[in-house]
Amino acid sequence: MPHSICVTCGTQFAETDHPPESCPICTDERQYVGWDGQQWTTLGDLQADHRHDIRELEPDLQGIGAEPSFAIGQRALLVQSPAGNVLWDCISLLDDATITAVRDLGGIAAIAISHPHFYSSMVEWAHTFDAPIYLHADDHQWVMRPDPAIHFWESETLALHDGITLIRCGGHFAGGTVLHWPNGMRGQGALLSGDIIQVVPDRRWVSFMRSYPNLIPLPAKAVRQIVDAVAPFSFERIYGAWWERVVASDGKAALQRSAERYQQWIKE
Repeated sequence: MPHSICVTCGTQFAETDHPPESCPICTDERQYVGWDGQQWTTLGDLQADHRHDIRELEPDLQGIGAEPSFAIGQRALLVQSPAGNVLWDCISLLDDATITAVRDLGGIAAIAISHPHFYSSMVEWAHTFDAPIYLHADDHQWVMRPDPAIHFWESETLALHDGITLIRCGGHFAGGTVLHWPNGMRGQGALLSGDIIQVVPDRRWVSFMRSYPNLIPLPAKAVRQIVDAVAPFSFERIYGAWWERVVASDGKAALQRSAERYQQWIKE
């Protein structure tokens, strides 16, 4: 029985005799069903015509993204750390070449994901690398392939190892999470934000939304919650969810001025 993968969002589902009638993640108001209707694929089909581009983004940080782009098109990030590597966010494709490359980089000790749109094939990755998955409990209902590898955490922060910390920000999803990497950018700190904090094309700024494709904004209160959640942490750089979506420097100030600009326009 195959594990169906939604073509629009890339989420892998539990085994079924037939693909599900619909993808709950895509029928939610934050996402959408593709213009051609609900479409499904499998990991085997993806392996036939996709591969991964693996790039060093800075020392001890690798990006992993599918070519050609698939579903939402995000790339994962592999944080290399002495006590074990952390895979941040996930992608649908996993193949032999990627497995070999990641093992050569030190494997994966833990997987953490910002929000349900990037759950993708997380269980495949967890089984392959014998790694636990850390998801915030507020988003448990969006897991389409339950598995013992998934660990739900409930606090506002979760310390992993080597100072790496998961921070619940909420916003885009109730359990929306970012990762603070204190050793990033030569020890000045980096925030791996998925699209909980969205790095925009003008990379001096970020923004915040309940739904990006459907253009549903967040209220000012939710934006203040995000800023307050990361306030205790030092970071100079912000890595968004896609190649090149990076605030290269002055990241904490960029977050603050972006929040102020956003809140000004929301209240007008």
